[in-house]
Amino acid sequence: MHAVTALWKREMLKFVRDRSRIVGALGQPLLFWLLLGFGFQGVFQMPGTGPPAGYLTFLFPGVIALVILFTALFSTISIVDERRQGFLQAALVAPVPRLALVFGTTLGGTTLALVQVLLFLTLLPVAGLRPSPGGLLLLAVACVLIGLAFTALGVLIAWRTDTTRGFHAVMNLVLLPMWLLSGAVFPVTGVPGVLRWIMVFNPVTYGVAALRHALYRPAPAPDVLVSPPVAFGLCLVFALAMLLLAARTVRRPLFAR
Repeated sequence: MHAVTALWKREMLKFVRDRSRIVGALGQPLLFWLLLGFGFQGVFQMPGTGPPAGYLTFLFPGVIALVILFTALFSTISIVDERRQGFLQAALVAPVPRLALVFGTTLGGTTLALVQVLLFLTLLPVAGLRPSPGGLLLLAVACVLIGLAFTALGVLIAWRTDTTRGFHAVMNLVLLPMWLLSGAVFPVTGVPGVLRWIMVFNPVTYGVAALRHALYRPAPAPDVLVSPPVAFGLCLVFALAMLLLAARTVRRPLFAR
C-alpha cells in the first residue's frame, strides 16, 4: 500500500505541475459537446419521440465518457517517457509487487478523471439535467469503473509501445472508434444491423449507458440497451479484466516483444 500511495501522489504532483493537461483533457471534449450539440440541436430527434429532444442533453453523458478516456490517455503516456528517463526501471527493481505499480498508476489516473468530471459537471444546468443525489452517487461509481478500466488499458498499451507517437496512434485507433460507436454521439436504436452488433460488443457502450442511468435518475434513461444493474455489472467486469491484463503484462520484461 505504501507503493500504491506513493505512485498515486506522484500522479497528482505531475498533474499539478502540468496545467496544460487540464486544457487537453477538458478542452477537446468541451468543444465536441458545444459544436456538435448546437450544430445538431435543431435537427436531432430521439426515435419514437414527438418533438425534437435536446441534443446537448443527449450528448452530455457521452462527453463525460470522453473526458475520462482523454484522462486515461494523458495519465498513461508518461510511462513511455519514464522508460527512457530511467524511473520505470528503478520502480521495477523495487521490492514491491508489479500489481502495486499498475494499481497505483490506475488509481492516480482515475482520481484525475473524477476531478475533471467534477469540473465538467458545472455545465449540468446548460445540459438541462438535474440528477438526484442517488444519481450523483451512481455517477461517481460509473466514473471510477470507467476510469480504472481505461487507465489500465492505457498502461497495457504504453508498456508495449516504444514512442509517444506510437502510443498516440494506437490509442486514437482504439479509443475514438470505441467512443463513437458507444451510443454517445448517435442513438443505439435504429442503426444498421452490423453497426448495432459492434455497439453491443463495445464495452464503452455500457459505460455510457451507466452514465445515462445516473444522470437521468430518477427518470428512466433514454436509448440504453440494458438496465442499471447490468450496465454497472458489465463495467465492473471490464475494469477487473483490464486490471488483470495490465498486471499480467507488467510482469513481463520491460523490453520484451
